[in-house]
Amino acid sequence: MIVYAEVEFIIHTAHSLKEKRAVLQRMTMRTKQKFNVSVAEIDHQDVWQRTRLAVVTVASSKEAADREMNHALHYLESNPQWEMLDRWREYL
Repeated sequence: MIVYAEVEFIIHTAHSLKEKRAVLQRMTMRTKQKFNVSVAEIDHQDVWQRTRLAVVTVASSKEAADREMNHALHYLESNPQWEMLDRWREYL
């Protein structure tokens, strides 16, 4: 089972692309290390306070994939430096 999610965040503390990328790189790297997911920025690369991330996980069952995705999304959402604006999920 493959679970694909898109999440959009606003980074209130970023005042430049450099600050945005520092927050983004730290969170994507930690998320990949802690959970069995892949993460990539897919939109708003040139906007310094917004980002849209794609998160994907693969597992042998829907329940396992869903659990891993829930943990990863909860971890991403727990960062106090940004606020989640939108979340979308698809099962493939």
